This record gives sequence, C-alpha cells and structure tokens, in this order.
Amino acid sequence: MKNKCLLFGMLFVGLFSVHAQKKNEVKMNFFNTLVIQSVEVGYEHFIEDGFSIGGELFINDRYSYWPEIKKDGYKFNTNSVAVNANFYFSANSSGYYISPMLKYRFGDFEEKKTDEVTQLDYIKKTDLDSFILGVGMGYKWVWNDHFAFAPYANINRNFSEDVNDRFWAVELNAGLSLGYRF
Repeated sequence: MKNKCLLFGMLFVGLFSVHAQKKNEVKMNFFNTLVIQSVEVGYEHFIEDGFSIGGELFINDRYSYWPEIKKDGYKFNTNSVAVNANFYFSANSSGYYISPMLKYRFGDFEEKKTDEVTQLDYIKKTDLDSFILGVGMGYKWVWNDHFAFAPYANINRNFSEDVNDRFWAVELNAGLSLGYRF
C-alpha cells in the first residue's frame, strides 16, 4: 500500500512539474497550408532538455509538392498521421535539430486518363496507403518560453509499390511551423 501511495504521489508531483517546465508544444505548418492547401497540425512533448517525441496529423496530405490540377483531373484524397523523435543540439530544446519519423498515409490519387482504343475518358485511382520512413532537419527559435518558429525540411522513403510506380520512391517536404509551448 505504501508503494502505491508513493507511486501515486510521484505521478501527481510529476504532473505539476511537467506543467511548470513548459513540456508541451502545439504547432501548425502554415507554409504548406498556403502553398498546397494541406493542414498539418502537431504536438510535441519534451521528455528532457534536448529531446522530445511528437505526433502530427496531415489533413489533405499531398505527395511532396506534386501538383493537384483539378481541371486536368488530378486530385489527392489523402490524410496522414506521423510520429517522430526530435534531437536538439542546444539547450532549452531550441536551435538545430534532427528528427527521424514514421508516417502512415491513407487515401488515393485520382487522375483522368483516356483509353487508347475507345478514346473514352476514365478516372484512374492510385492507392496511396503506405508506410513512410524519413528524417528531417530544422532550426527552432523560441521566444518568451512560449512561442516557437521553425523552418525545416524532410526527406522520406515510401514503402508501397503502387506509390513508387506512379510517383518517386523518395519524397521531399518542407515547412514553416508556428508553435505554442505550455
């Protein structure tokens, strides 16, 4: 019973110390929202100074910066979730960082094609369900221990034959994120 009370007490104290040290950050990549209409929101939890784990949700995710030209019949119907670890090279979890990641994309890509024999138009769908491994690099500035700004770039590898047949196996992505630490 004493061990359970001690454990509960440590967890209770730990919750308050986490809050006091600004161990959480919510963020949004506004660059891709403006450029490719993809909404990317994320959460980062700081385990210790210089190391954090995080997750991201990508709504209307696109393959790299592949154009979605609706008048030509190109359309992405995809979303993604990702988990990552962030290793900062300076104190206060700011400055240069490297971030290995695992991402799962689900959905499809539609494009209008013309049958060579019948000359009839049809919609060809490419299944974009795939696991993606990658690594990113960036630099994060933090102001007043609350606001964060980070330009970054990622390089990722898709593990789906359908995706690799239609697009490239290696995918590049970049962003500018704004975050709030609490």
